[in-house]
Amino acid sequence: MKESWSSFDTFEPSFRPLVVIELAKGTKEETREWLTKRIVDKKANGGAQLLVKPLVTENGDQNIYLVGASHFRLLLGAESVGLVKECNDNSMRTFTYSSRKTFKGFADDNHNFLTMAECQYIIKHELENLRAKDEKIIPGYPQAKLYPGKSIVRRLLTNGILVQIFPLHDREELKKLRHTWYGRVKIGYQPLDEIRCYFGETIALYFGFLEYFTFALIPMAVIGIPYYVFAWEDYDKYVMFAAFNLLWSTVILEVWKRFCAVMTYRWGTLLMKRQFEEPRPGFHGVLGINPVTGREEPVYSSIKRQIRIYLVSLPFVCLCLYFSLYVMMIYFDLEQWALDYHKENESNFSSLMLFVPSIIYAVVIEIMNRIYRYAAEFLTSWENHRLESSYQNHLILKVLVFNFLNCFASLFYIAFVLFDMKLLRQSLATLLITSQILNQFAEAFLPYWLQKRHKKRMKKKMYSQKTDTGLSLVEQVNLEKGMGTYFGTFDDYLELFLQFGYVSLFSCVYPLAAVFAVLNNVTEIYSDALKMCRVYKRPFAEPTASIGVWQLAFETMSVISVVTNCILIGMSPQVNALFPDSKMDLILTVALVEHMLLAMKFVMAFVIPDKPRDIQIKLARLEFESLEALKQQDLGLYE
Repeated sequence: MKESWSSFDTFEPSFRPLVVIELAKGTKEETREWLTKRIVDKKANGGAQLLVKPLVTENGDQNIYLVGASHFRLLLGAESVGLVKECNDNSMRTFTYSSRKTFKGFADDNHNFLTMAECQYIIKHELENLRAKDEKIIPGYPQAKLYPGKSIVRRLLTNGILVQIFPLHDREELKKLRHTWYGRVKIGYQPLDEIRCYFGETIALYFGFLEYFTFALIPMAVIGIPYYVFAWEDYDKYVMFAAFNLLWSTVILEVWKRFCAVMTYRWGTLLMKRQFEEPRPGFHGVLGINPVTGREEPVYSSIKRQIRIYLVSLPFVCLCLYFSLYVMMIYFDLEQWALDYHKENESNFSSLMLFVPSIIYAVVIEIMNRIYRYAAEFLTSWENHRLESSYQNHLILKVLVFNFLNCFASLFYIAFVLFDMKLLRQSLATLLITSQILNQFAEAFLPYWLQKRHKKRMKKKMYSQKTDTGLSLVEQVNLEKGMGTYFGTFDDYLELFLQFGYVSLFSCVYPLAAVFAVLNNVTEIYSDALKMCRVYKRPFAEPTASIGVWQLAFETMSVISVVTNCILIGMSPQVNALFPDSKMDLILTVALVEHMLLAMKFVMAFVIPDKPRDIQIKLARLEFESLEALKQQDLGLYE
């Protein structure tokens, strides 16, 4: 029998703070009382049935609240969100409270059955599903309109009443994780299971992909070193390297799917059912009825959205692409100036000046990418997408198109218009190394230095305070609420995507590209780990079964790499020597080989299963058992 929300009292004497709610300073008393009442009210009354405790600051403000939940409440929440846990028979099943005794490690007094990240995810889910009942406005704020079914937390956020919600760090667990993750320099795998338990599946999967991609680059790096040493100026020998590149870029992405399936099955997210998506916080429109849920919510015309996309966003993106190409032509003018200067002077200084245009262009590319990112976010938000997944897909498409052209257009121009392999090698090396240095500085070292300064100031301030609620907890909350917010893995995957492009598209003319990528990724693992543990607030765990749309982005890049490497092979002197009389025969032969390689690539993608055989059997067994259970349930209805 399924337990009801009101069958037990969810009060727990030992309050464990899990999530922090920060309201704007000066929030009205009636608003605070109404919000806390809705949070602690029982589910039957439209509440979240959680525990709340105000955190009193030194000046008596009560704009910060700590949220927790009883053990029983969290177990019911785990069933509500569809968490998958390991059973005593080593199978993975969706957790239900009624069958809790069948799950491995469960005991009534074992409060560690659910990880802290899972508990915080459950609380976030319940807070986001707090919905208005009969309220028309938020008490104390007549301008903040409500209607039945509207998410209270999202309305508070959009009206600036709620500043932020974030999960608290577990300082002891974080200390252990830091020690095993990056506390000492070692050659080995990352503690992905521990990362998943602390930060959730989305972040653990990113670090798993980063680690896998780094190991996958090693064969390219090992083969590239002798090519660099023994064939530095001999571009005739890059045909075999390009051929290996074609095979490598296909295999690693197919094998990753299998690794991903193994990890996500072990973590339970491969079996989690997709939840119905609610409107994103920034979505707005005229109040109407959702035909699926039957609830009142904002409705926005899809025709208006399409008009905004095709008549505003698309022309803007095209204009940005044109501007990127214009900047690229300026770069080539600078290259020509540097070359002329070197021919006139032929000194050590003039030799160094040959690299200056590429370095300047690399810096400009990074600046343009970041400025365009803000513009793309504004435009995508203005398009008013209803679902977060739709918003993310449109944002990723805008950013990928611009970044691809901005980073690789000059390389395509040098390779296939100027036919200058020496300049291509120089530009590729400069763009790759400069972008890696700038990204490491901007994403890790600079935020870490700023956070370290902020932490020193806060500690100095906190040590002079005397409060009744406990100095350590007050200090922790005040330190963490001032830390930067981690906005997800978008930028991290984008960096790896561009790196994959540098390695797979043109690395045959600069074999050391994979070597520098490996070195960068090793430091990236440590700097990203430092960033997650020391620089940013703890993000909420987000269950996921794959890297999502980024898998398609990497596969698209590998298809483009097949085309570019085939053309590079066709341009090589060895292949040209085979067709001394007819260039048309050469072009047709290269096109035929390119089509055959693409066909082989798609055949390999079809032949290599996305999931290992044992995972397929386990999933099929679970599906069979679910169908049998439904049959038994139907038979019971007729008895």
